[in-house]
Amino acid sequence: MTTRDKTRRLLSQLLPEALLLLLARLAIAAIFFLSGRTKVQGLFTLKDSTYDLFQYEYALPLIPPEFAAQLATGAEHLLPLLLVLGLFTRPAALALLGMTAVIQLFVYPAAWPTHLSWAALLLPLVASGPGAWSLDRAVLNGKLLRRT
Repeated sequence: MTTRDKTRRLLSQLLPEALLLLLARLAIAAIFFLSGRTKVQGLFTLKDSTYDLFQYEYALPLIPPEFAAQLATGAEHLLPLLLVLGLFTRPAALALLGMTAVIQLFVYPAAWPTHLSWAALLLPLVASGPGAWSLDRAVLNGKLLRRT
């Protein structure tokens, strides 16, 4: 076995795919959840400033600003929670990737390095799923559905 093979094997043991996917889920969930928390007061009351942001600064095409504010804020709370749990991971990651694309195209096009880093965390989740340490995997394996 070559040194290169030994190094690869060691790194695979130290950094298993399940750990890398969990870290990706947690990292991107934190970004979106914290963004969602800036838009609300209390548990889930949208701030007036949130509506102003969507009306004047974000100004998305085709979507009324009040609806966009509620939809985006709700998504920024629900989808990260799903990612942390590893539940419906692929659809949640795909939805956040779509949100990232909308932000990139219509809101902050100059922030492409940030959006690219978000996409780099989301794409493996879309492609590979949540990994072994997730509710998705537990449900798929039938561990949560078995009766005792």
